[in-house]
Amino acid sequence: MSQVFVELLHGQHAHADSRACVDVTAEVAGRRPAAGPHSVFELVWHMNYWMDYELARIAGRPRPYPEHAALSWPAAPAPEPAAWAAEVARFGEQLGRLGELARSGEAELARPIAPSHESEARHAASLESVLWQTLVHNSYHLGQVAMVRQMLGAWPPRSGSDTW
Repeated sequence: MSQVFVELLHGQHAHADSRACVDVTAEVAGRRPAAGPHSVFELVWHMNYWMDYELARIAGRPRPYPEHAALSWPAAPAPEPAAWAAEVARFGEQLGRLGELARSGEAELARPIAPSHESEARHAASLESVLWQTLVHNSYHLGQVAMVRQMLGAWPPRSGSDTW
């Protein structure tokens, strides 16, 4: 699992680089396209929320499951520059932690992760399955980040990427 997971986590194969996708100014991160429901900041904050949630659950310190989906989104679409820098740093740190966990041995990857909400009890919950679910959730939202950036005329990333 570890090699493919880490490659996808960091933007190889069909994925754009996760960190490059969020490498924008606070001003760009806080803008919503006219036809879009979210800013880049909102999407990154949301991914951070769920990565933090899952990493805490994996560590045996589960957080309460949000009562409403809106609680996993920030209250405002635009950040101050310092808040944006903190979210980007947090994003990178959490990606690093997920990558480290993906390099765990086979026995550790098979370790059951306790559900912290009844909806989680209905799904596979090994460390490996929780990592894959987190990666797929990020992939979904990073696609949205790329789309928002395209709509704002802020694509491709400074480090380069496919432009279609």
